[in-house]
Amino acid sequence: MATDGSLATGQRSLGDPTLDYPLWPPLTAGCPRTGTPDLGYPVEVDYAYQKADAAALFAPAADAGAPRGGLERWAPLLPPLLAPGLGEGGTPLVELEPGVYVKDEARNPTWSHKDRLNRCTTSAAVGVGAPGIAVASSGNHGASAAAYAARAGLRCVVFTGPDLPPAVDAFLNAYGAVVLPVPWEARWPLLRQVVDRLGLHPVSNLTATHTGHAYGPEGYKTVAYEIFRDIGVPGAVFVPTGYGELLFGVWKGFSELHRLGLADRVPRIHACESAAGAPLAQAVRQGLPAARVAVGPSEAYSIGSPVSGYRGVVAVRASGGRALALDDGQLAAAQSELARAGLWTELSAAAGLAGLRSLHGEGPVDGPVVCVSTSSGFKDRGVGTRSTEPVTPEWEDVRHRLHAAGIRG
Repeated sequence: MATDGSLATGQRSLGDPTLDYPLWPPLTAGCPRTGTPDLGYPVEVDYAYQKADAAALFAPAADAGAPRGGLERWAPLLPPLLAPGLGEGGTPLVELEPGVYVKDEARNPTWSHKDRLNRCTTSAAVGVGAPGIAVASSGNHGASAAAYAARAGLRCVVFTGPDLPPAVDAFLNAYGAVVLPVPWEARWPLLRQVVDRLGLHPVSNLTATHTGHAYGPEGYKTVAYEIFRDIGVPGAVFVPTGYGELLFGVWKGFSELHRLGLADRVPRIHACESAAGAPLAQAVRQGLPAARVAVGPSEAYSIGSPVSGYRGVVAVRASGGRALALDDGQLAAAQSELARAGLWTELSAAAGLAGLRSLHGEGPVDGPVVCVSTSSGFKDRGVGTRSTEPVTPEWEDVRHRLHAAGIRG
């Protein structure tokens, strides 16, 4: 099978690192030897790191001479990229204030970080000869999976919730996906049936606690690679967190940089969850590999997760980070702050900055900090319905509206 320049050698259990498996087929339900019906341990991809030309691969951005977009730039340290890409990655670091940067993942092809994951998972589907992919998603993951399936000529089935935002619904259908809104608790059981009965390749979770796809989080390592090329190793990275795949990918990317001798340390990786659930915070607090919680009402639906996964625990503990639980008020304040700086983000995507602001006054950080912003404000519920009251085309009415906004001559 073609490797597309990949140095990937196999899959290793996070539950027991002495257990390894061949690279193919990708394990889509976690480690089969350490998991139980109630707890799944993910696997990760391993590489022949000694063969990597680290100096060339991580040359400073100004000297690299390669296009910024496209995961091909990092092919040696990714699973085989067998599906065509859409120019994903290469997103900018925007300096919000001195020493505080926002990694704006809304600049990806489908306006979210999920494009990095789905380039890798769709490649896995191509690698195993699947006729299509299937995903259970609240929005971003499904939209991205649909785009990459379309690009690869595969069918895509998306199980989503009954309250799917209309704008996201239109987004999914534009790519030709089969969109199936069902009750939230029915998504994963139906996903398993589609996989088992129709042979579609699952690109999201199949287990009781989150294990997800073996190849997916590898795409998220490139967030760390890009940060490193732009500013080196930051003091901390604040990551919006649902199931913890992005969190783990950022941690693993910096860990690889340290392993390759390019970075002298790994930054603290902070998980930024919605306080409506926050299963990772509970798992860390109780010393568990994963936790299950009831999810309360919140507009941050993209990170409102009832279960966590062991990847998040690994990233937080190994980096010395924290799991931060943030309420909708904190998220809304961060979203507004980002908007005033010219960045329109989904409410969930503002969790990174909200996490940083929640630690105000808790001591200095060694170096700059990066807040990952995962997706566009287009993905929020209610977007697409007009809320601005029309104004009559008369100067007095216009002047009154301007004065009300604080604009005066």
